[in-house]
Amino acid sequence: MSGTGIGESMGAQAARSRALAVLRIRSTAVAVALLPAAVAVVLLVGGATGRMGGQSWADARLAVTVFAVVVLLLAATVAAVIVRASPALSPTVELSERAAPDLYRLVRDLAERLEVPAPSALALTPDCDSWLEDRSHPAHAIRSGRRRRTAEAPVLVIGSPFLWWMRVAELRAVLAPVVAGTSPSAHPDIAAARRFVRGLDAAVAVAADPGLGRIGKVALGFVGGITRLLLRSCQVQAAEMERGVAAAASERAQAVDYGLRIVAQEQVGLAYAGWDRLLTRVALPAWRMGRWPSRLDAGVVSALTELSRRDRLAEGFASRLGERPACDLLEEPGAVDEAASLLAARLFHGGPAEAGPDWAPVDWQQYPEEVVDRKWRTEAARLHRVLDDLGVPPSAGPNGPTLARVMDHLSGRGAETAHKGEAAETAHKGEAATADTAATADTAGIADTAEAGDTLAAGISAEVAREEAVREEAAAAPPVPKSPGDALNGWGADPLPLFPLQPPRTGRELLADHVTAMVCCAAVDTAGAVPGLDWLDGPALLINGERRADLAARVLSLTEDGDAAPLRTWLSALGVRPEKPVRLV
Repeated sequence: MSGTGIGESMGAQAARSRALAVLRIRSTAVAVALLPAAVAVVLLVGGATGRMGGQSWADARLAVTVFAVVVLLLAATVAAVIVRASPALSPTVELSERAAPDLYRLVRDLAERLEVPAPSALALTPDCDSWLEDRSHPAHAIRSGRRRRTAEAPVLVIGSPFLWWMRVAELRAVLAPVVAGTSPSAHPDIAAARRFVRGLDAAVAVAADPGLGRIGKVALGFVGGITRLLLRSCQVQAAEMERGVAAAASERAQAVDYGLRIVAQEQVGLAYAGWDRLLTRVALPAWRMGRWPSRLDAGVVSALTELSRRDRLAEGFASRLGERPACDLLEEPGAVDEAASLLAARLFHGGPAEAGPDWAPVDWQQYPEEVVDRKWRTEAARLHRVLDDLGVPPSAGPNGPTLARVMDHLSGRGAETAHKGEAAETAHKGEAATADTAATADTAGIADTAEAGDTLAAGISAEVAREEAVREEAAAAPPVPKSPGDALNGWGADPLPLFPLQPPRTGRELLADHVTAMVCCAAVDTAGAVPGLDWLDGPALLINGERRADLAARVLSLTEDGDAAPLRTWLSALGVRPEKPVRLV
């Protein structure tokens, strides 16, 4: 089997056939653009030889020649945009051979066993996926500050969580079908078809750039229309080509660690579940507080170990930790993890491109104090600011921000007291305090409770929106890299975050989060509780060293139904004093 071919499998034949179909579409477009010029040449030759004389032929020659020139100019413009447009490039952390010589050696040995060209370089992505990416376009070399690679082999992009969770043998088995895909990349027909499709895609993006002025939109409007038409024409063929390439690569990789690949694929699914949980439950609260965990990849190991402890289906996975992890193939795993963690915060949250006073790294040991406690007290302070804006009076007792004030407001205790006072005053004046009067007071109390929750939720939502607008404005324009090596690949004009983890929280969800934060502050300040980190659920309240996971339902009873009784019972059982002021940020 040749190292530059893709074999004779059905997948290889299908990929080659579809690539030729894509190239035929390109050839047809070129032929259409050249057709008027060919007709003009025929007319000009006929006039020069005297075979097409007369005024009518002269007028036809002039019209066709002018039309052919215009078509050629437009075709040249479209071709220039397609050739010069920079194809989309995934944001990654580049991994030099000096930083990971053992990993490069593993990939090259794997390519040799598969009899395919080795990838030209390695890069990491903060996601549970791996793929090959063509970075031979000149704009990519300029963007990353490197000379253009002479090799045409693509770059192997590896999901960074795989390096920390997988063992060396598992990583090799997972990468085998990916590395096998370098062989199709070397086939001239498939490589040419891919370049054409990627150029069309990049040209469409250039024409649709919202930053273009009025003249630019008009000038590139025609280019965008033509490139979109061509892209739609070859979309099905290109998709079938890629499926054929994947099938051929998978068949070629069966000869390498096939049995281990089945086991390794289970680890891929487990790693994805742990990574997603770590980002949404643990990292996201820190990012919202202006802190980014600097060891996310190491954290996924702790998260998956905790998952294996809780879930019987995951039993046995933790025993793998005694084997050599794939991150040992890196010279400085900590530095690589930090770079991938910063990129993850940029992609999934839209944080700044580099650390600063308001965007600082945080270690896992500092997470409870720097993130959890700070999050609770920041949200508690925001909650009381909104209460002050709404004119909610303080609760009875010592002055200061208290949990009792929040509970009284949401449960309607203040409104209930006012309505009962009105009823007592009416009775004192001699009017009959009937059952209907009491029922009216109860109905008014329920209505006041619902209105209080809605108003408070709206106020918190507005406050959070203002703060996030300021943060997004600060992170909108990344700073100019201090050196070419500081540049991260893939930044373009796309708005950040590129991949939001969660939809915007509703007002009621924000209200529940803020009330929970206030309860936790009261527990820490009056009952000796401490902030903690749960690897699967994020910020946790620890009382006597144990996590209390039964708070959420009681908070929802208060925020959704206005019923404070379950929460009061919970607080009393733990010795929490809601009437005591808490410390805010």
